[in-house]
Amino acid sequence: MSKRLPCLALFSALLFSGMVQAQVQASQAWARATVAQQKATGVFLTLTAAKDARLVELSSPVAGIAEVHEMVMDGSTMKMRALPVLALQAGKPVELKPGGLHLMLMDLKRPIAAGDLVPLSLVFEDAARQRQTLELQVPARQLGTMPAVH
Repeated sequence: MSKRLPCLALFSALLFSGMVQAQVQASQAWARATVAQQKATGVFLTLTAAKDARLVELSSPVAGIAEVHEMVMDGSTMKMRALPVLALQAGKPVELKPGGLHLMLMDLKRPIAAGDLVPLSLVFEDAARQRQTLELQVPARQLGTMPAVH
């Protein structure tokens, strides 16, 4: 019986972590490739939450700063501002795209070439303050090129 307890605990931990990981899903993710000396780039994707959640933190080892940004029109001027959190409603996809909501990677540590995979860590929090981390490998591509459809 004592040998079964550690196995049961491990199985329960794996089952629970799988359920947590399924709470927020990312699709159609891509990062904009950069040119030499460029210190910032955007990441675009669609996030869908199984239950209400908030994106409360993001990071990438290729950037010193990672933030959620929103582009808005102020009269005839387009302005970009950082958002402290991004709310996700249950079952309602949130599209982060050029010219709207998006993720910004700033203070880049190296150029990002088309075809590179950009590691990204997104931390979500639900109403009970339970946190989920979603680890992504986001392909980089040039703006104006479409990803392959599968």
